[in-house]
Amino acid sequence: MANLPTFERTDYQQVKADLHRKILDRLDLEKLGRTNSETAREEVLILIRNSVNSEAVPLSFAERERLAREILDEIFGLGPLEPLLKDPSISDILVNRFDRIYIERAGKLELIPNMSFKDNQHLMQIIDRIVSRVGRRVDESSPMVDARLADGSRVNAIIPPLAIDGACLSIRRFGRDPLTARQMVENKTLTEPMLELLSAMVKGRLNILVSGGTGAGKTTLLNVLSGYIPNTERIVTIEDAAELQMKQHHVVRLETRPPNIEGKGAIRQRQLVSNSLRMRPDRIVVGEVRGEEAFDMLQAMNTGHEGSLTTVHANSQRDALARIENMVSMANLNIPERAVRYQIASAIHAVVQIARMSDGTRKVLTISEITGMEGDVVSMQDIFVMEKRGLDEHGRVRGAFNGMGIRPKFAERLATAGCRLRPALFESRVDF
Repeated sequence: MANLPTFERTDYQQVKADLHRKILDRLDLEKLGRTNSETAREEVLILIRNSVNSEAVPLSFAERERLAREILDEIFGLGPLEPLLKDPSISDILVNRFDRIYIERAGKLELIPNMSFKDNQHLMQIIDRIVSRVGRRVDESSPMVDARLADGSRVNAIIPPLAIDGACLSIRRFGRDPLTARQMVENKTLTEPMLELLSAMVKGRLNILVSGGTGAGKTTLLNVLSGYIPNTERIVTIEDAAELQMKQHHVVRLETRPPNIEGKGAIRQRQLVSNSLRMRPDRIVVGEVRGEEAFDMLQAMNTGHEGSLTTVHANSQRDALARIENMVSMANLNIPERAVRYQIASAIHAVVQIARMSDGTRKVLTISEITGMEGDVVSMQDIFVMEKRGLDEHGRVRGAFNGMGIRPKFAERLATAGCRLRPALFESRVDF
């Protein structure tokens, strides 16, 4: 909201609230619900403009128009969040409390000045509007909720008494047009040789684990990799919250279900992974393994569902394997540690580590091959490694993507699948 030199912000909010109430009194909301949404918006906008213009308040034309649009967003949308949701450059919207709204743009967090909800009750109304659209509820007996907006954006809300300073809302947005492989190369997330290797690995039906921290770009990379799966194959995707955007035609999308009000009826990822094995999939793509479903995922990779893809939260390739091992133990199957590691080594062919750098950019740090077992340890070798050299005068990360000169053991397997890798691929070096 623009600075209002002739009108205090608190007065502006009061005028807006009064007008909102008057307009709602004049609207037939039931009739509006049966009317075409665009037609209804236009009719209500005319009514709002007339009401705003009839008010004796010291507002300029631009401010009156802004006020009309904001009231329209209150009636049909998500209030102050609407302009942020229309901005494609914003990846996260974080409401710490009603008067503290942050966004993430290009990997950097920033506070939005002069933008807020009227009060905590106003924020609660917007949260309730979001969750009620997907058949959920949020109140003192159920103070945490996950939901999804119409465009697929993921929403988490937490309210008092758990949130001490008032209701808190987090929206993780997903672009309507996901990043392409070409854009990732142009953004210097990875290089052409790295992409050539990864695409051959997917086409050659290798099992790939994408690892990284929160916001590192794991799902984005998974979307890009999934684009190399042939259209002739049947894909089953399994996610906690639907984020993957597959381009193929033969795709079955599955999503977990939270418990109902009585705490019953939850469907977890492990149940969906087990069920997917009965659906005759050629490939299984798990958005993120985070629990006991890791065991079933490894079983699937080892029993004819090669070419499967998944992600895991971890800070390094070694941490990723350790997390998988820990998650298998959550299944309470009392499998010996060595047997679990052997299964990991035989199921997963490569680990791709991705991270968000200090300047907000995403980089693929390593592409590593799992070569087997050495004693009780899963052995790995790096095929590509990102070398960080520091920052330039503008704070941008500088470094290089280096091929380690090692021809992976799975190269022969890829060759028999028709994906021959150039020897020069593994010697490449690209500065950024």
